[in-house]
Amino acid sequence: MLDALWERRALLVSGKGGVGKTTLAAALARAAVAAGKRVLLAEVEVGSDEQDSPSTLGALVGAPRVSGPQVQDVSPGLSFVRLSAIEGQRLFLRDVLPLRVMAEAAMRTRALRRFLEAAPALREMGVLYQMLHFVHRTRPDGSPLYPLCILDLPATGHALAIAALPDTLLSVMPGGPVGRSVREGLALLRDPRLTGALLATLPEPLPVSETLELATAIQRHRIPIAAGVLNRMPDNPFSPDGRAAVKRLLDEHGPHLGQRAMERLDRAREAQARLAGNLPAPLLTVPELPGSGPELVERLATYLTRSTVHPAATPQGARAGVPS
Repeated sequence: MLDALWERRALLVSGKGGVGKTTLAAALARAAVAAGKRVLLAEVEVGSDEQDSPSTLGALVGAPRVSGPQVQDVSPGLSFVRLSAIEGQRLFLRDVLPLRVMAEAAMRTRALRRFLEAAPALREMGVLYQMLHFVHRTRPDGSPLYPLCILDLPATGHALAIAALPDTLLSVMPGGPVGRSVREGLALLRDPRLTGALLATLPEPLPVSETLELATAIQRHRIPIAAGVLNRMPDNPFSPDGRAAVKRLLDEHGPHLGQRAMERLDRAREAQARLAGNLPAPLLTVPELPGSGPELVERLATYLTRSTVHPAATPQGARAGVPS
């Protein structure tokens, strides 16, 4: 059930561009709020030049356009923030240096900023540290300020970079404040009770292959996969007998305008079966829904609140997480 997802502290939404990942992240946030959770919906900035650019994710949930890393209250139970490497690095320096003014002065140093921006592992560390910062924030009564953080990762490669980051940093900086922070991040990222990756894809052969490859890579770094989401699954209006009758008609009377739709449906069903048989996690299949933008987000959120996530069946003899 989706209720099991809402019990985690962090959900990492990943997938290739064009699969509806950002719309899915927004809809998940809305569905979680409808289930009674307080949610922080977070977007990762890829580069420092994005800080003043419009946020696609923010627009989908109605967040006001504000530059910088400020948390914005969108609606009751839902907040939005843009995570940036620079802000996470500033928070890290503020926590490890004896005076906050020293951290601010250090971040204004051009040489340090160039170094932090040039080192990929340190960029990812900044994002991870800022995420930890929000996970740890509490209310006056000690309860989490954001019981659920939903993180929209910008690309598949970024998900792998986040997954590989702790091992990379620990290999070069095993001790000190960086090592301590990385181990704290590991405790969050690798605990299936706290964190889960959601892998979004489309019912087509190539996206499914890429998703299964991503699942294998994420598992290699011990990041738990909470679920797969097969998005935009075409409706199948045929019973087995009806499907056979349509096939006979097409065979007898040659190509028809509906033949492409039938072939697309067949490909989608094959992709769904392959994903369900090889993904080492529950699979949620989402139908094609009308609309776009915030309207589509609301419709998808409504669908999610009524849906059940079913465990993926692994065929006998197949190894979970490995493309067939």
